[in-house]
Order: sequence, then structure tokens, then C-alpha cells
Amino acid sequence: MNEPTLRNSRLALAGGLAIALAVGGTGFLIGRGTSPREVAPPAAAPVAAVPAVVQPAPSLSDPGDIVKTRADLIALASQAADAFASGRSLPKAAADLAGQRFELRLPFGCRGPSDSDSNSPMRWRYDGEAKALRVHVAPVVWGGADLGASGDGSAIGAAAEGFWIPRPWTASETCPAAQDSAAPTGADAVTLPGQTLAVAQFADGAGQGLRDGKPYETVVRAAPEEAPGTQGLQLRLRGRIGGTADRSPVSCRQPAGPEQRPICIVAVTFDDVAIDNPQTGKTLAIWSADRASLPDR
Repeated sequence: MNEPTLRNSRLALAGGLAIALAVGGTGFLIGRGTSPREVAPPAAAPVAAVPAVVQPAPSLSDPGDIVKTRADLIALASQAADAFASGRSLPKAAADLAGQRFELRLPFGCRGPSDSDSNSPMRWRYDGEAKALRVHVAPVVWGGADLGASGDGSAIGAAAEGFWIPRPWTASETCPAAQDSAAPTGADAVTLPGQTLAVAQFADGAGQGLRDGKPYETVVRAAPEEAPGTQGLQLRLRGRIGGTADRSPVSCRQPAGPEQRPICIVAVTFDDVAIDNPQTGKTLAIWSADRASLPDR
């Protein structure tokens, strides 16, 4: 048996090391080839920029475009009466209502048709034979003495023409639900001494002439079922709140002294006056500031 020499031992060690390196390198290459490779994430698709939508700020209604109602006129007169009775000026918010639009409906003829010889200022009568509805509405005329006096004793306004607002304690614009049973059907309405609120156009307020008490009258064809019932008719007034000679929208007075409830007149400019039939929803006649029309004759 031959003894290993130093040279043979070195060759054996070198060969073993070479084999180990070869096996390790081969395993590394095989493992690298079979291991899952990291896949780069796909590039993100470009996102289109969405323009910001600016919501418009809600527009506030112009107070001048709001049509004032019966309730507003009653509130205005109440403030004016309080200011007058206490010797104060009308609150600015109330005084600023001058120039604003209004629409007011005054019911009349709630007790039924008037007699043919009636002299009630606001009345209607149905002629069954002629199938005609006859309507008569006379405005109230106030002279200078009726309107009070200014500080120097002169009359506040030469004259005014308009209408009392019946039952100024309610905002309702229809006939009262319950009629006074003490008055017969068809009885004429009367101007009670307690009337305290009216709307009127002053002769020197808008530069327009008054009717000098000339009534609004119309006769329209109507079937029997179109005759007003317990709802009566409605006088519809439209225009703008005006001003008296002292530029106030309301004129108040206490002819019987400080213990009397002030009588107030809201100054207005009438654009048109109409008569409506709530029974049918029709307008029977319209009188504008410059002409009259009968839309439902």
C-alpha cells in the first residue's frame, strides 16, 4: 500500500474544494432561476383633473319684490297707531315700507244680494230674468278735516280716496264664517263708528287724480249658479304703499282724544282695482290706473 505524499494530498484537497464550489454555484444558479421574480407594478393610469364646481351662493329676495299682504298692512297700521299715541316717530322698518308693492282683498256682500233700492256703498244684485250680475262699489272720500292737521294747523293732504278695511283684527280676506243672525239676509253693510283702518290714495301723493267718489260699477252676464253665495264678492286692490304729505306711509288721528283708538289710513297708490267672484274664480272687472277692462263679460 502506497503512502500518500504531500503533493497528492494537496491535489485531493484542491479537487474537493473545486467540486464543492462547482456544486454550490450550480445550486445557486438553479435556485435563482426557479425563484419567483419580483414583478414591477404597472404604471398608474393618469387621472384626469376634475375642475372644482363652484356652487353659486343662494340669492336673497329683494325685500322690494315681496308683495305685502293684508296682514302686513295691519301690522304697519298697528305700529303707526302705537307711535302716534305715544308721541314717537314711526319705526324706520315701518317707514321703509313706502314704495313696496301690496295686494289686498276686501270681501263684501257677504249677507247676499242687496235690494234694488239699496244705497249701500258696496253691494251686488243678481237679475235672474236678465241673467245679469250687477255690482256697485263706491270709494270713501276723506276731506282735509277728516285727515287731521299738521303742527301749524293746516290739513294733512287736501283729500284722499279709498276703502275701509273691515274687521282689521283678522288677516282673513274672506267673508266671516258665521254671520250675525240678528241682521236679515240682504241687509246693507254699514260703516261702523268703530272703523279704525283704511287704505287710501292721497290727492297730492302720487300725482294722479282721484275719482271724486265715482263708483266702480259693472254688469256681467252670469248663469244662476254663478251668482255669489255666502262667499260674497271680493274687491281686489293692487298698487304700492305711498306716503302722505309728511312722507309717512300712514296717517293716524284721534279726533275724540287720547282715550280713543287711533284711526289710521295707509297711504297707497292704486295700480288697479278689480272685482273677483270667489264662487267661480273669475275676475268680473278691472279698472287700471289709465283704463278699465271687463275680462269676463
